[in-house]
Amino acid sequence: MNSALLRGLGASLSIAVGYVPVAISFGLAAVYADIPPYMAVLISLLVYAGAAQFVLISLVAGGGAAFSIVGVVLLMNLRHLFYGPAILARLDGSARSLPLAALAAGLTDEVFATSVGKLREQPVHEREHWYAGLQLGAYTSWVAGTAVGAWFGHDWLSSSVVLSETLGFVLPALFLALLLEIRTLVRPSVLVGAALVSFLALMILPGYVAILAGMGAGVLMALRS
Repeated sequence: MNSALLRGLGASLSIAVGYVPVAISFGLAAVYADIPPYMAVLISLLVYAGAAQFVLISLVAGGGAAFSIVGVVLLMNLRHLFYGPAILARLDGSARSLPLAALAAGLTDEVFATSVGKLREQPVHEREHWYAGLQLGAYTSWVAGTAVGAWFGHDWLSSSVVLSETLGFVLPALFLALLLEIRTLVRPSVLVGAALVSFLALMILPGYVAILAGMGAGVLMALRS
């Protein structure tokens, strides 16, 4: 197997540590919403949208219209439009063999943050395969975690109060670790400004809108300098 792909898979382990518990929670939440386990896994296979999947099953369970469900999920993931060009800039000059659709399919917040911090450390001709390995490892861990949660999560959580209380903290901890990893690539004023706008927006807006507001503020502050 390609060595760059293997290194990418190795780099994805830090993402998997955060993904698996949250994916288990999603699989469990889907079953509680009367969604069959196989359908929960299918959602993770085809949608692969993290927090948006929790919203999706909530809307489905509440009888939401298909058009509104699709619209909300798309709105929650608009931030990925900012991610693509940034990743492509770091792949510039690499040996391109994968279609853009394949490169975009596995692009998540955590994959983006890890790529921003590490992609340019890879040899130019190996960056695409390293990035493909990173995506593959993250995607596999999310789908596998969903399957475990959908079929076995209820038994595990019912027998461990500590486990059920700590699952919700894993993903925020992962985001903090990734932020600390890329802090040297972004001016502190941009990070603080984006965080402040996100915090203030969160008081009056849904979480996914607050994220977009924080990202927009960060972009504007970076462009002004």
